[in-house]
Amino acid sequence: MRKLRKRDKKDNHRQEDFLPRENLEYPDTQDTQAKKKKKRRSRNREFTIISYFFVAIFVSLIGYLVYFNVVKSEDFINSPYNTRQDTFADRVVRGQILDSNGEVLARTDVDGEGNETRVYPYSNIFAHVVGYASQGKSGLESEANFQLLTSHAFFLEQLKNQFQGKKNQGDNVITTLNANLQQTAYAALGDRRGAIVVMEPSTGKILAMVVKPDFDPNTIDADWDYLINDPNDSRLLNRATMGQYPPGSVFKIVDSLAYYREHGTLQDFSYLCQGSITVDDHTIPCYGGAVHGQQDFAAAFANSCNCAFVQMGLDIGGDILRDTSEDLLFNKKLPLTMSYKRSSFSLTDDSGAPLTMQTSIGQGNTLVSPMHMALITCAIANQGVLMKPYLIDRVENYAGEKVSSNEPESYRTLMTNKEANLLSDLMTGVVNSGTASALSGRSYTVAGKTGSAEYNEAGDSHAWFVGYSNVAAPDIAVSIIVEGGGTGGAAAVPIAGQIFDAYYYN
Repeated sequence: MRKLRKRDKKDNHRQEDFLPRENLEYPDTQDTQAKKKKKRRSRNREFTIISYFFVAIFVSLIGYLVYFNVVKSEDFINSPYNTRQDTFADRVVRGQILDSNGEVLARTDVDGEGNETRVYPYSNIFAHVVGYASQGKSGLESEANFQLLTSHAFFLEQLKNQFQGKKNQGDNVITTLNANLQQTAYAALGDRRGAIVVMEPSTGKILAMVVKPDFDPNTIDADWDYLINDPNDSRLLNRATMGQYPPGSVFKIVDSLAYYREHGTLQDFSYLCQGSITVDDHTIPCYGGAVHGQQDFAAAFANSCNCAFVQMGLDIGGDILRDTSEDLLFNKKLPLTMSYKRSSFSLTDDSGAPLTMQTSIGQGNTLVSPMHMALITCAIANQGVLMKPYLIDRVENYAGEKVSSNEPESYRTLMTNKEANLLSDLMTGVVNSGTASALSGRSYTVAGKTGSAEYNEAGDSHAWFVGYSNVAAPDIAVSIIVEGGGTGGAAAVPIAGQIFDAYYYN
């Protein structure tokens, strides 16, 4: 019996040795296990976050690739900086550029040996807006390069040409340009330097763009060295979009809007013009020393009274003028697909009286392009809404089947309907009884503003006119600058008259 008891005791000890360790009562065991589980959960959470992060990057990359191929790819392909476009010319004959009525502005002639020559039937007349296709590219030749070197001919015809080693015919670009208005504006500007822009305010269509001095795109290769080395004429410069000019008295449109926004009315304005105004030993006269006498706002605007607008600018202050200018896209990007320079305005309340006085009449440091002034004029004519300007109406294959088209699109509201109507009334007064009265008494009505912008210490001035026709339901807007032309009324207004007449009578 004693032996059995010893065995039992021994067996009991052995069973105890094989019990699970967690069943043994050690004081730190449960805390240690909890810490390990917590550490594992923390590590798993880190792995999960990192995994989600890389999944998000992958999904974003896939999304961007889809967006790029669907939305942005053609923009990159059609970029003038994409030299790969020119390789399309190995298999496509460059398409035609036509005006809105089908007049050929650029075409490619192919001789019997397959040599291609780019031909511009209107020579210098469309030089800057249509551009050139060798020595680099400019104008529409650059903007529409992809379309011109893409063929949407019937696919069986394309296959046949490929098998036969022939080139396909590129698509044709039909522009918004009007050859009749372009020729009229070109002839009206004559041998003077300057730029003219004609637009349709309700749509944003650019109907004409004339720039002088110009060049003949038919001889661009032969003339290239001369054109790029001529320091005086800058014939390759598109003055309509790249030119920077003091606005002179056409800036009084901006002054008027700023005054109205500050005061809420124009009826409280009155000024006695004595021919000049002096502040801080700085004197500004009215043009030609004219003494306008007592002026309300409408009379001051119609007569382009410098003294009245100088006083107005001093009262308003530089900050308000700057804010209004920037609302009209000074210092801002313009909604243009072609190359351009931003207009600039730098006046502030701290600029001092002399610079404020100069800026108020469109002098000082303010610079603007003719195209920008055309956009402001279009917004006034279109009840304050600026439509996106565009040159390409549609693209067709060589057989006349439509490939794509552009539709009018609103860009931004630059001013309220009430403000636009107020400015329209002021500009109508300029034609009815002011500095642009040569445009009155016609079968159509005109609203506009003249300007004379001094550009040197001798007092020489550029001549400006901006305006639009058929005031109740505007048809076309014009922006004209004649370099060194003197007064707007003498040099620019007659050009506007010829353009308006051509639109309505030809």
